Amino acid sequence: MSAPQGIVVREVGLRDGLQSIARVLPTDQKLAWLRGAYDAGLREIEVGSFVPARLLPQLADTAQLVAFARTLPGLLTSVLVPNLKGAQSALESGADLMLLPISASHAHSLANLRKTPDEVVAEVARIRAERDASGSRCVLEVGMSTAFGCTLQGHVDPQEVLRLITAVLDAGADQVSLADTVGYADPRQVRDLFERTFKIAGDRLTCGHFHDTRGLGMANVMAALDTGITRFDACLAGIGGCPHAPGASGNVATEDVVYLMHSMGLATGVDLDALLLLRKKVTGWLEGETLHGSIWRAGLPKTMLAPPHREGVSA
Repeated sequence: MSAPQGIVVREVGLRDGLQSIARVLPTDQKLAWLRGAYDAGLREIEVGSFVPARLLPQLADTAQLVAFARTLPGLLTSVLVPNLKGAQSALESGADLMLLPISASHAHSLANLRKTPDEVVAEVARIRAERDASGSRCVLEVGMSTAFGCTLQGHVDPQEVLRLITAVLDAGADQVSLADTVGYADPRQVRDLFERTFKIAGDRLTCGHFHDTRGLGMANVMAALDTGITRFDACLAGIGGCPHAPGASGNVATEDVVYLMHSMGLATGVDLDALLLLRKKVTGWLEGETLHGSIWRAGLPKTMLAPPHREGVSA
């Protein structure tokens, strides 16, 4: 691996994390979380999702979070959109990036979005046309969910993943990411699929999204890093997960991913001490919820050198 100049960690706890928790966190606490993540040096944050409030009341205030995020200099504000209507809301909000999930598993796609994968590809084309017609510069990213396996379907053929990657890029996606939505991936599988996807997508393959359901999350981050990926999704305190993944323990923890990179001398622009203080605050807000991660418990080793610091890291 040739050492990258900088690593981008996209904090997705305010969306992926909170949508998996039944309680509705007050907006003022979410804003404090967002500000704390920014002050710790995170420069890409997924602040919510434009889904109907009746389905996810936890994320009903996404437009308010986007509005606040836009006041923070140098922050790339990301939101998830499930369909064209959600994309229209994202465009109206002024978000910098909208992420549309598409599942490589037919069964998961029907359960999660009530559409087949190819119907979602057609939605990508409609969203791209809407974005272009609006004159917006909002980036359209497509996240390939269940790329490594599925709790509903079981095996997911890598060839189907590659077919869908090609299809969404042809439909107008600006960039794509690969997600181990249910925690089935192993490092060898991750390395193989990312390498094969790079051959199709080139530098439009921009992110890895890993869950730590079976304890391989950080190993899979490392495997993707070895292929050249320098941008990773992560949740503070390792919260989050998929409703179709029983027993899932959540996403890789943001603080653990930052520690991993710093331990190898790779810059993230993040102040790890400040991030751990934010985790402590969020732990209080989420009292009673199951949280995850390792570095908060063990602390930094005495042998760890101060990591290089690079300001303004962004996608």
